[in-house]
Amino acid sequence: MKDLATQPANAGKFQDRFVTADGQSRASVSLSKPETLWFNTGTQCNIECENCYILSSPTNDALVYITTDEVNAYLDQISERGWPIHEIGFTGGEPFMNPQMIDMARAALSLGFEVLILTNAMRPMMRKSVREGLLDLQSEFGARLTLRVSLDHHGSDLHDAERGAGSFAKAITGMEWLRDCGIRTTVAGRAQFDVGEVDSRARFAALFEKNGFAINAQDPAELVLFPEMDEEIEVPEITTSCWGILGKRPQDIMCASSRMVVRRKGADHPVVLACTLLPYSPEFELGQTLAEAERDVQLNHPHCAKFCVLGGASCST
Repeated sequence: MKDLATQPANAGKFQDRFVTADGQSRASVSLSKPETLWFNTGTQCNIECENCYILSSPTNDALVYITTDEVNAYLDQISERGWPIHEIGFTGGEPFMNPQMIDMARAALSLGFEVLILTNAMRPMMRKSVREGLLDLQSEFGARLTLRVSLDHHGSDLHDAERGAGSFAKAITGMEWLRDCGIRTTVAGRAQFDVGEVDSRARFAALFEKNGFAINAQDPAELVLFPEMDEEIEVPEITTSCWGILGKRPQDIMCASSRMVVRRKGADHPVVLACTLLPYSPEFELGQTLAEAERDVQLNHPHCAKFCVLGGASCST
C-alpha cells in the first residue's frame, strides 16, 4: 500500500464540481449581493514576487491589458442587470503597467462608483504621466478613489525577500507621495510572516505612525492581512453541512458579492470569472457577460476552503 505521507496534499479532493471526495454534497455560493466588480488589468508586472498567486512578472502576458472600451461595456451591463455594485476594483499584475489605467478609473468614477486600485506603489505608479493622472482624479473625485498598496511586511527584510532588494524603500517612497497628495491609501499585508494578527497590526501601526500615513491598522478594511494561498496545503472540502458547523453563511463568502473580468491572451473578448483568486482555473469561468456570471459557484478549489471559508476554522465537530 502506498505510504500516505508520500501522497500530495488534497489527493483525490476537489475533482467533482458537485460532490466531495467522500460523497457529500459540495457547498455552493449564490451571487446574493453583488458589491464589487473587479477588472484584471493584465498579468504583467514590474517585479516578480516569490509567491505571487497569479504569477505576475515583466514577461507574463497570460492575461493581456484590458481596455477602457471593454471596461465601459461591463459598466453598462451593471446598469442593465440592475446589480447594486458600488465599487470597481482594478488588480493585476501591476495595474499601472496598463497604459489605459487612468482612463479606466475615470470611466468608473464618472459614473459614481468608488474605485479601488491595487498597486505596489513602485516605478509604474511613479511615472510622471501616471502621477499627473492620479492628481487629476483625486482633485475631481476625492475619497472615492483609493489605492491599496501591497506591503507584505512592516519591515524591509521580509518584504524584500518576497519582492526583491530595495522594493520596501521604493514602496514607502510611493506611499509618501500618495500621503503628500492627499490620495486615500490603504495597505495589503501578508498574515503568515508574524506570530499573530494582534502583533502584526501593532507593528504596522507603528510603521504608519512613523511615516505619517493616515491608515488605521486596526481596521481590516484599511489594513488587509491575507493568508498564504498555497494549493499544496491540506484542507478539507466544504460541504453543505459545513455552514452550520462553522457558523458561517454563504452570503458572506467573496463570490457572493464580487466577480472579475479578464481578457486571456489570444481571446477575442473578455470573460467573467467567479473569483479574483482563480484566474487560471477554467471551471471558475462563467461566461462573457454579467448575465451569464449570475449562476451559483461551487466551492471546488483549495483556495475556496483555506482562504475564503475556513480562515483558520475547521469543519470537524
